[in-house]
Amino acid sequence: MQPNPTTTPPPSFSSLALAEPLLKAVKKLGFDQPTPVQLQAIPLALEHKDLLVSAETGSGKTAAFLLPALHHLLTLPTKTFGTRVLILAPTRELAQQIFKQCQQLIEFTSLSVGIITGGDDFRLQQNMLRRNTQIVIATPGRLLELMEQETPNFSHLEVLVLDEADRMLDMGFSEDVLAIAKTCNAQRQTLLFSATLTHFGVIKMADKVLQNHEVVALNTLHDGHRNIEQQIVVADDNDHKQKLLAWLLLNEPYDKALVFTNSRLQADALRGPLRGQKLRVGVLHGEMDQKDRNRMMELYREGEINIMIATDLAARGLDIKGINLVINFDVPRNGINYIHRIGRTGRVDELGLTIALVKSTEWNLMSGIERFLKQKFTRRTIKELVGKYTGPKKLKASGKAAGIKKKVEPKKVAAEKVKIRHRDQKNVGKRRVPSSQSPVPVVDESGTKIGD
Repeated sequence: MQPNPTTTPPPSFSSLALAEPLLKAVKKLGFDQPTPVQLQAIPLALEHKDLLVSAETGSGKTAAFLLPALHHLLTLPTKTFGTRVLILAPTRELAQQIFKQCQQLIEFTSLSVGIITGGDDFRLQQNMLRRNTQIVIATPGRLLELMEQETPNFSHLEVLVLDEADRMLDMGFSEDVLAIAKTCNAQRQTLLFSATLTHFGVIKMADKVLQNHEVVALNTLHDGHRNIEQQIVVADDNDHKQKLLAWLLLNEPYDKALVFTNSRLQADALRGPLRGQKLRVGVLHGEMDQKDRNRMMELYREGEINIMIATDLAARGLDIKGINLVINFDVPRNGINYIHRIGRTGRVDELGLTIALVKSTEWNLMSGIERFLKQKFTRRTIKELVGKYTGPKKLKASGKAAGIKKKVEPKKVAAEKVKIRHRDQKNVGKRRVPSSQSPVPVVDESGTKIGD
């Protein structure tokens, strides 16, 4: 069969008119075609427009802001001193991911990139900034500490990127981000990326840091993750959950699994029992030393361990291929956290499975997340570990369980016999004046006081 000559070929990175060294790096990385967010955001960013971009995790948004920023540096060289591109990220892990991808994209250029996060040597970061590093990737807290020492120079900044802006707001970085933005060159280009545009704080921040911006909205808060199957398994208690978790990790097919808990104590508590099942397990949470966190991430990335137990710290920072199973040991506290947790799997064209273990005290929270996302998750039973709790009782069509009040017949009250006294008969038709209104006694025609 002859190919249809009218068929439009799929878009390529070369069609985006990027600098040749970047196209060479993209080809080496194996990026065949631009993702939807890259296809829409890159041309606008290349025109040096401010952008407000909504795109789900795993959509290729990192390259969507890195490529046009790097193209700008390559095509418009300058002799001015100071950082030219500043990228702010909410967590150390996400900053590391951006840093690594930036290093890959600038391989065939003379551009320099540095990273600033908490937990690393303060003086080394100061020295890096003094060496006129062109691209800086940072978390807001540590960057502000350096700014107090008057180390960074953003007076000639050309591009400011706020990645995962909604997460930075949720983590309380709003004031820090705005303080940093105020020190930057007012003529800069600003690119603000968020998982959703329905977060009120994101719109509020956009009004403060963007000028005459374009909006690229690939998804909203309520968009479902089409590549992810979402399941619920009910559990009696945490002990029952541990048995369910071990069964799933021993029986479900996956390359890498990610288990979320709501606390570091719970994350640490799960590691021992799972290792006792001969599973290759690691733990990641905010109380760990940065070197230990980096080492754990590398072991997970390289496949030395294939199960990571993490708190929400990892919900935005982990950008690792091969995660195709996410288990919520604890139901997340809100729908936003749920979205970011399950976003670790089902990335781009990959398929993923997420399973939430739900005990009775968490049922209302899980139901609230379903309503919030306007989705209904699949109920699943593990026949080898069926517990006593099977979910809320179904309401019957009638009766007390259905919330129907039983019709109560009014009680028949026997007619009370009224005793009519002689003096009452004598007073029929006469007006009675309350004593509070008239202190003068009322008498009848015979002179007898009424009421005596």
